[in-house]
Amino acid sequence: MEILVQIARDLLLAFVVAVGFALLFNTPRRVLWVAGLLGGAGHAIRFLLLQHQVGIIPATLSGAVFIGLAGIFMAHRVHTPPVVFTMPACITMIPGLFAYRAMLGCIRITDLSTAKQNPEVLAVTVHYFVITASLLFTLAIGICIGALLFRKRSVKSMFRRTF
Repeated sequence: MEILVQIARDLLLAFVVAVGFALLFNTPRRVLWVAGLLGGAGHAIRFLLLQHQVGIIPATLSGAVFIGLAGIFMAHRVHTPPVVFTMPACITMIPGLFAYRAMLGCIRITDLSTAKQNPEVLAVTVHYFVITASLLFTLAIGICIGALLFRKRSVKSMFRRTF
């Protein structure tokens, strides 16, 4: 029961963040709920996978793929381009803490005395930089998968035939 409360809290907070960034990006008010829903659900998927000891990169990829695929589907439902709500939805998974730690490590490396006292600062900095870059690439790939899968045929025509 406790995990359900944590997932609901994570979904709600990510919903609010996604709607906030959608407002910053001038997303039409009629589709703000889509950005929030996609952001909340994508982040909740990531959170759930992290709770089940899946690594942060596959968990983020799963959340981003969900956002990308659901964004294509929702775009046809609300008659709005998917980028309008998939970008704010993915911002909930931007690796800000890892980027911050990589930046601090770069600052520490510039101080020669610190680098001599703690030689592993370079390895830690590179580690955070690689995680940051990997997560950013993962978000981009996850969003693009939906567009790449459905670029030849319209999602609308595919769902017309199946329903």
